[in-house]
Amino acid sequence: MQTTVFEQLGETVYHETLPNGLAVYLVPKQGFSKTYAVFTTRYGSIDSHFRLKSGEEVHVPDGIAHFLEHKMFEKKEMDVMHEFSRNGASCNAFTSFNRTAYLFSCTDNLDRNLNLLLNYVQEPYFTDASVEKEKGIIGQEITMYDDNPDWKVYMNLLKAMYQKFPIKIEIAGTIESISHITKEYLYQCYETFYHPGNMVLLVVGSFDPETVMKWVRDNQAAKEFPPTPKIERLFPEEPAPVAESRVEANLAVGLPKCLIGFKEKTNGLTGEALLKRELTTKLVLDIAFGTSSALYQKWYGSGLITESFDFDYSGEKEYGYSIIGGDTPDPDKLVAEVQQGIGELMQRGIDQQDFERAKRKKIGLFLRSLNSVEFIANQFTSYKFNGTELFSVVPALESITREEVEARMREHFLTEQMSVSIVRSASPQE
Repeated sequence: MQTTVFEQLGETVYHETLPNGLAVYLVPKQGFSKTYAVFTTRYGSIDSHFRLKSGEEVHVPDGIAHFLEHKMFEKKEMDVMHEFSRNGASCNAFTSFNRTAYLFSCTDNLDRNLNLLLNYVQEPYFTDASVEKEKGIIGQEITMYDDNPDWKVYMNLLKAMYQKFPIKIEIAGTIESISHITKEYLYQCYETFYHPGNMVLLVVGSFDPETVMKWVRDNQAAKEFPPTPKIERLFPEEPAPVAESRVEANLAVGLPKCLIGFKEKTNGLTGEALLKRELTTKLVLDIAFGTSSALYQKWYGSGLITESFDFDYSGEKEYGYSIIGGDTPDPDKLVAEVQQGIGELMQRGIDQQDFERAKRKKIGLFLRSLNSVEFIANQFTSYKFNGTELFSVVPALESITREEVEARMREHFLTEQMSVSIVRSASPQE
């Protein structure tokens, strides 16, 4: 078992890659009452087109990763959620664009809950009848999201930014796409993406790392797995320009919702380069639009924005984008103000004091977040899959210069890379 000590943060990570390929990471946090375990596969909604070892190309229905997540909880002779509850644990799962995670939290019975997590995720059980039943359940979920204004304005923005890349496709798919999902498709995707060699287990909380690692070793040694399959994901080549500069929809909302997105022109970064791109972009956003910025104070004071106003950056090897916005009585004015604000910041440059303040704020918030096992559990694997470390964020932030942040601002926040998504009231008042 390897040990990595992050002295600056007072954190220690224990790591071991098991013979079957499973990467196990343990982050002990003494004094914490709660322990989190997350079992994650690098498989999400964008992975619908891939090539098998045989050379065969497979294109599965949209929404199948999310569908598979649902079906993993169904077993022939066991109610998974009931078993976790009996052990005093709370369990959950989620599917994103590029990963599927199964997790639980508990204050005791860690050994039983950890074995349950590993066993139910590694024992698929699908039947034709249960697959058909699930289509109705997920169909209702899809309909619910279609009527959710916050989700609608977000997904419409992704569809406006991306011409071909599957991030523009709903994570749950459509009622039409899931109608084509079969038991055979589910097993094929499971066998391709749920191999231990494509997965990471993270446990964070109060425990003895040697004891927990032995539990995991023993659990995995009792099972047989084929060699780790080579996974070749097949993605369409995404053109640099956005698909549409503006999209609008009508739903039942009190105030219109407006999101402004900036799409990356180039992708392919991994590791430290990808981490630096993420952090410099987030610093630009905070300097320009954070709660202490002049723009935020002006907009909030005039009523142009509400407390829902927010911004974020998502950056992966294959795609990346910034999002700015929230509820506003005047979407067109907000769009114009955001463009003007970025343009003026580019003209005058970033003030050194504003830069230092934003950097200190970002470091402080991150350090505070490390007091949450939930935060570590939710973020650790995402950074790991991107070839870097969650605990490398602070030294990376400390090394960033104002010049790098300015260069990133001029590279990323371009009008030709901007899309706008608006959701207005279904019955607009004249």
